[in-house]
Order: sequence, then C-alpha cells, then structure tokens
Amino acid sequence: MKIKIIALGKIKEKFLKDGIDEFLKRLKPYIPIEIVELQPIEIRDENLISRALEEEAEKILSNIKQDSYVITLEIHGKQLSSEEFASKIDEIINCGISELVFVIGSSCGLSHRISARADFKLSISRMTFLHQFARLLLVEQIYRAFKILKNETYHK
Repeated sequence: MKIKIIALGKIKEKFLKDGIDEFLKRLKPYIPIEIVELQPIEIRDENLISRALEEEAEKILSNIKQDSYVITLEIHGKQLSSEEFASKIDEIINCGISELVFVIGSSCGLSHRISARADFKLSISRMTFLHQFARLLLVEQIYRAFKILKNETYHK
C-alpha cells in the first residue's frame, strides 16, 4: 500500500515545511508516501465559493484512483485518538487496499462531491488551526500510527 496526501495550496512557512519534511523522511522505512499539491481556486467574490469548490473537486478527483480508499479531513468528521487512527490505518492495510488517499481541502473546505467520495471523514480537532497546520498534523499522526502499529517507542 502507499499513501497519497492531496492538499490544496502550497506550504509557505519554512518551519511547517521543515516539520512536514522531517516526518516524511521518518515515514520512508514504513510506507511510500507522496504529497500532491494542487492550486486552489482564487475566490474574489464570496458568492462564488461553491463554484470554486466544484472546480477544486475536479482537480482532486483527477488525482484519485477508482479503487483508492479516501479519507477527507473535515470539520464535522469523526475525531479519533492516535490509537484509533492507527487501528483505522491497520484495518485499511489489511483489506488489501493499494492506495490510501487523504484529502485536505482549501481554506473554504471541500465540495459536497469530494465529501461524498470519502470512505471516511476525519476531523483532526474541534479547535481551529491555521489551514496549513493540517498537513503537518496529519503527517505526524501518520508517523505516530506506524510507530504504534510496530510497537516502537515514540507514542506515549
């Protein structure tokens, strides 16, 4: 299995890039992982948000295979502990899925079409974070999940 993270927008802050790169490096012994950055649609008129989300949906869907297992990051998704998240990843691995895709939408969220495509909807927290933090939090939790699954020290 491999993991793909589809994210709208580029990470601009060096400290976030460095953190993401560190966890991607740490994940290499466990699983192939890639990040696909897509350009979000610029919204100049708040009345056009749904249209922009639909345009973003086309870009996102073109990067998802038919048989991929898709987890979207959504405000109203299910919150999991690190152990539960590790179990979820283990369950997906054991089902013979070849690709696990995480989708992080733009700051305006995700279109209904992307949410409907999700096999699982995940919420990182009920708290509000800078949009770009989601990617760092996600890769850290994926790394933590593999450490938990391998019974290796890191998670306490």
